[in-house]
Amino acid sequence: MGAQAEPLPISFFEALPKTELHVHLDGSMRLRTLLDLARRYGVDLPARDERGIAEALKLGRPTGSLVEYLRAFDFTLQVLQTEEALCRVAYELAEDAARENVRYMEVRYSPMLHTRRGLRYTDVVESVLEGLGDAEDRFGIKSRLILCGIRNISPEKSLEMAELVVAYKGRGVVGFDLAGAEQNYPAKDHQEAFNLVRKNNVNVTIHAGEAYGPESIAQAIHVCGAHRIGHGCRLREDGDLLHYVIDHRIPLECCPSSNVQTGAVESLERHPMRLYFNLGARVTVNTDNRLITDTSVSRELWLVHAKMGFSVTHIKQLILNGFKSAFIPYHVRRRYLSSVARELDRFHDDGTIAPVERPPGDGGPAPCAAPAGG
Repeated sequence: MGAQAEPLPISFFEALPKTELHVHLDGSMRLRTLLDLARRYGVDLPARDERGIAEALKLGRPTGSLVEYLRAFDFTLQVLQTEEALCRVAYELAEDAARENVRYMEVRYSPMLHTRRGLRYTDVVESVLEGLGDAEDRFGIKSRLILCGIRNISPEKSLEMAELVVAYKGRGVVGFDLAGAEQNYPAKDHQEAFNLVRKNNVNVTIHAGEAYGPESIAQAIHVCGAHRIGHGCRLREDGDLLHYVIDHRIPLECCPSSNVQTGAVESLERHPMRLYFNLGARVTVNTDNRLITDTSVSRELWLVHAKMGFSVTHIKQLILNGFKSAFIPYHVRRRYLSSVARELDRFHDDGTIAPVERPPGDGGPAPCAAPAGG
């Protein structure tokens, strides 16, 4: 951080305008909402209070592997099987993001995982869109959806998710993703789903290079047509591929704390995003899962600053990378970039922030079925 002896306070990063491009709905609910919904729907959790749940699910703590990390979703998914719950969690996620000045967010999840109580796929999608829309009306944050196939579930189900993406293109869904356990479940097995979305000019992002090597990233790009890569921690193991990603401006959705938690990297200090950034890669910073990783975008940016030595100038570039990488039309990206670049001029290297004249939000309609204080 140059001559700066101490990192800037997290409040500085909370004030920055930001994006969130890699955040899972089912891993990002409020802890008290998880407890409330579990009581409401009769779901057994490993503990009955916030502290107990945090310890039992290892929230924000190392799990040793991606497979272990994903075990917490066994519980969060159980409470997200009704339209009300999906709408509420989507609304609260957008509200929490708006309160730390996230301006644009892409929320991802797999509708196939939310049908245990008989919901149709369309119910699952429209409930989440309703929650995000209510939050946009109230707080001004713009949010869109990325629907996921799951590596370790059948390719036929991924094709169903791809069909759903195509059906909702232009209606709030902006991309298709492949998530889930990476090792032994290659993305190419889901080729039919990728062919469908690409045929319909839909954006593709794929989890790759998190729990498996750079060949997973190469397959995501060259076989499946990914426009962005989720995580990409092991890209550094293949210098030729790394430079291909850099040269072709393929964004990397980095999630630093999550990568330490899953064991994809040893520590924040040894995270490869510093190398990627120095080489000119289009690196973005995201949470992955706000609940499971116990974080926010502001905290991730602060950690990148405090633990990896990113200066304020570097942080601003990371933020602009987020807007450049968003799955939104080019003319909309240009407007965002122009506006945000001017706003970032207010934020100085010494941590001071020039006054802003932008008026606060003026509220809006009541959220869908979101209980008071929820």
